[in-house]
Amino acid sequence: MTTPSSPGAFATRHRSWPWCRRCSGIALDLGSARTRAWTSGRRMILDVPTVTFPGAGAAYPIQRGTIVDTPGTSRMLDRLLGNRLPRFGRPLLILTTPVLGGVAYRAEARTAVEILRPRSVLTVPAARAVAMAADADLAHPLLVVDIGAHLTEVTLLADGAVFDARHTALGTSDLDSRTAPARITEAVVAMTTTMLEQDLTSQTLDALQRGPLLAGGGALRPEIIYPLTDQLHAPVRTVPAPHTAAVRGAAKLLQSAHTHPSAMGYARR
Repeated sequence: MTTPSSPGAFATRHRSWPWCRRCSGIALDLGSARTRAWTSGRRMILDVPTVTFPGAGAAYPIQRGTIVDTPGTSRMLDRLLGNRLPRFGRPLLILTTPVLGGVAYRAEARTAVEILRPRSVLTVPAARAVAMAADADLAHPLLVVDIGAHLTEVTLLADGAVFDARHTALGTSDLDSRTAPARITEAVVAMTTTMLEQDLTSQTLDALQRGPLLAGGGALRPEIIYPLTDQLHAPVRTVPAPHTAAVRGAAKLLQSAHTHPSAMGYARR
C-alpha cells in the first residue's frame, strides 16, 4: 500500500512537469558576457547581457568567470527573473559553474541567487551541463571545450565527473585587429597537450580520439573550429546551439530532479 508521503504517491498526484507550481524551477548560466536562464512553464531561454546599472553607467558584475560584484549580480537576477516566478512556492535552482570556479565562486553565486528565494540550489560544472545538452555518452571519457566570451575551458569528464580541467582568461570578446582567432586555437591545443602529457592513464587520449565536444560562442566561429580540428588531429563535434548548451543541459537536469522526493521537500513519515 502506498502512503501519502511516499515517492509513489507524490508521482501519481502531482501535475506533470513543467506545470506543477510546487515543482517550479530555474536553470541558470551566469556568463561573463551573457546570462541565460530557463524557467519551468516557459518554452524560451532568457538571454541578456550580464550587466547592471548601479549609477550613471553600466557595470559588469561577473568578469572572466569570477563574480566581482555579488549585490550587482543579485540586482541583475531580480530584474531578469523576479517577475517571472510564481507568487507562491520556492523554485529549485540548478546553476552552472565554471569548472575551476571552486568553493569561492559557488559561495558568491549562492549568495547572489538568494534574491530568487530558491528552496534549494544545486550546482553543476558547465562542462557536464554541456554534455547533458548534447546527450553525450558519459560511459566513456569525454573532452569538452567551452569557448566563451571571456573564458575558455578544456575539461575531461570520466564517468560523468570532472577528471581534469584547464582554463585561460581568453575568449571571443578579446578578438580584434591585434588578437587573431588563432590565439584561442593555440590556447586550446596547448591546454589539451598539457592534459595529455600529465595524464598517467589513457583517458585523455581516448577522449581526444573520440572527438572533443565544442560549446560556447566560439563554437560558432569557423575560423576557430577548422584550425582546431587540424591541429588536434581529431574530429571536433559542435553542440547544437552551442552558445546556450550549458543552460539547456542545466534545464535537463532540472527536469530529472523535479520528481525526486528530496528535491521536492518530501520525506517518509
